[in-house]
Amino acid sequence: KIDEKLEKDMDEVLNIVVIGRACRNEANIKQRQPLAKMFVKASAELSEFYREIIEDELNVKSIEFRDDVSSFAKYIFKPNFKTLGKRFGGSINTVKQLLLDLDGAKAMAEVNETGLVTVVLNGNEEKIAKEDLVIETEKQEGFVTGEDHGITVVMDTNLTEELIEEGYVREIISKVQTMRKETGFEVMDHIELYVSGNDKIASIAEKNAEMIKRIVLAEKITIGSADGITADNGSVKDWNLNGEDVTLGVKKL
Repeated sequence: KIDEKLEKDMDEVLNIVVIGRACRNEANIKQRQPLAKMFVKASAELSEFYREIIEDELNVKSIEFRDDVSSFAKYIFKPNFKTLGKRFGGSINTVKQLLLDLDGAKAMAEVNETGLVTVVLNGNEEKIAKEDLVIETEKQEGFVTGEDHGITVVMDTNLTEELIEEGYVREIISKVQTMRKETGFEVMDHIELYVSGNDKIASIAEKNAEMIKRIVLAEKITIGSADGITADNGSVKDWNLNGEDVTLGVKKL
C-alpha cells in the first residue's frame, strides 16, 4: 500500500509538472523566469516534500491546492440550438439570454455537481443538461489554466518588478555558466566577470553581485569593457537576456 501511494503521488507530481510547463509555454514565459504562485485542483493535496519538487521543477514560489479553481475563468453559457431549439421553440432566444445572464462560476459548479443547469422560464424551472449547452471559457487575465488527468493547474503569470529582476539574475548566471563551460574552465576555477553595453543589466548585476559571484565563482564583477581578456584566459560574448542586449566577459583568475 505504501508503494501504491508513492506511485500515485509521483504520478500526480509528474502530471502537475507537465501541465504547469504547458501553461508556461502558452504564456510564453521562460523556465528561468520565476513565478509567484500556482493553484492546483487535484484528487488530494500533496505533502511539502512533493510540493518542493514541483516548485523547483516549475520555478514557482508557492503552490496552493484548492477544491475549486473556477474563479480563475469566466464561463459563458449558450444553448445548443440543434437540441434546445426543438424543446423551447419560439422561446429559444429567451433561453439564450437567460443562459448568458447566469453567474458563470455558480452555473459551472452546478453543472459539475449535477450535470445540469437551471433557468427560470415564464415562472417555471427548466433544467438543461450539459450536452445541450455550449460552454465557453474566458480565462482571467494574468492567469493560465491547464487541465489533464483530472488535474487542473492555474499559473499566476503576473510578474512583479522583483520577479522580473530575479529572472534577469538567473539569465546572467545561466549565460556565465555556459561561457565557463565553452571556454573550458575547470569546475573550481575562479573568475572575473565583466558586464558591458547595457546599464539596466549592469545595475541588476551590481545589486545582486553577492549571489552571482557565489554561484559562478566570481571574485569580482567589473562593469565596463572586458579589458585583458584573451582567447587564452577567457572569452567575451554578446547575449540577449529577455530582450536586453548585453556583452558578458569571463576571465580566469
